[in-house]
Amino acid sequence: MIKTNAMRILEKADIPFDTKEYEVDENDLSGEHIANQLGLDCQQVFKTLVAKGDKNGIMVFCIPVNEELDFKKASALTKDKKIEMVHVKELLGLTGYIRGGCSPIGMKKKFPTYLDETIILFDFIYVSAGIRGAQIIIKPDDLIAFTQAQTANLVK
Repeated sequence: MIKTNAMRILEKADIPFDTKEYEVDENDLSGEHIANQLGLDCQQVFKTLVAKGDKNGIMVFCIPVNEELDFKKASALTKDKKIEMVHVKELLGLTGYIRGGCSPIGMKKKFPTYLDETIILFDFIYVSAGIRGAQIIIKPDDLIAFTQAQTANLVK
């Protein structure tokens, strides 16, 4: 397996994690497809969404792959009047990651990060390792602490 920046950062911080590889389907980059391929509960696999608020700028949301971000809840949480997804063309320049391989760990800058509250229901959760084809398996508390994330109800 290729060692990604996210993996190197976690190793350097002495945070335990594991990895799981999967076959990339360029026609279906959905997290649900990844969860199914790995035989996992979709609620345990989290996708990383990058959005922009009118007051707070760029922020990161991690939610289960089979859920949708509730923009009203996100706005209430962040005190932004309007939040919209960052266009896929901007993703690489802002985060260093591409669509389908965006990790909440190791972005170019430290952005405010919000994790759906269901993250604590699992002993381990899965997030992108920073490339398509690999997931990081990490304890929710370790991810929350490392990203300095706030947990909240973020989904519809």
